[in-house]
Amino acid sequence: MQLGVNVPNFGPGTDPGVLREWARLVEGLGFGVLMVSDHVAVTPEVAERYPEPFYEPFTTLSWLAGLTTTVRLGTTVLVLPYRHPLLVARMAAGLHQLSGGRFVLGVGVGWARQEFEALGVPFTARGRLTDECLGILRQARDAGRREGEVPVWIGGHSEAALRRAMRFGDAWHPLRLSLPHMRAILRRHVLPDFVPRIALHVTGTPVDAPDRPAGVGTVEQILDDLHQLRLLGADTVVLDPYRGDPEETRRPDAAWQALTTVATHWQKAES
Repeated sequence: MQLGVNVPNFGPGTDPGVLREWARLVEGLGFGVLMVSDHVAVTPEVAERYPEPFYEPFTTLSWLAGLTTTVRLGTTVLVLPYRHPLLVARMAAGLHQLSGGRFVLGVGVGWARQEFEALGVPFTARGRLTDECLGILRQARDAGRREGEVPVWIGGHSEAALRRAMRFGDAWHPLRLSLPHMRAILRRHVLPDFVPRIALHVTGTPVDAPDRPAGVGTVEQILDDLHQLRLLGADTVVLDPYRGDPEETRRPDAAWQALTTVATHWQKAES
């Protein structure tokens, strides 16, 4: 099972130099995938948690592809209705080829109503539009099928998202759920590969809440979470150290230390 990292590509402390350091750290620690988020119009509801500057994911990952050699690069998650599906297919294929087959397209329906309005996309139709986009992406992949096509990870955990993952996805990509929640879903549904994104918050004392998100707790708890996720069939687990406060982006050292600690303990446990 590989570990990955969701890197903040937004916020007052994020700039090209910081993104470069993130990439060096993630690849240097041996993580298997580096992922970034997606917003196009940073409306007030988006800016509350993900303020400017917000570096567009395809542009950011194309640049990072030239600064890295082994780590896979992906989106967690690209909001499909924001762009024409043929444009997404073209950009994804180009990035995949230019990076040497390292791109992963994680997709979702989106949540920011104001952003949909700013882009002229109907918010209430986002599920249908996402399905239509995925159908067109599949047709584009089939028409130009070749070795090393871009993997598609489907985000979300609603019943519609699960049906979408089974119909269109190479993997189901749930975001920041508890272990019991993920376990219950996997018992009810036959899904493609399982590649969760979980929180990363290392605490000094155990977290005993029954709804504790996976990845929150002591190092021992987090390592056990990773072990349990592997038993559930996880192929890759993406760690997300961002805790919702944009000021965190001015102090990335805390996230870097948490990632270093978990990576070191995980590698020791695996050796």
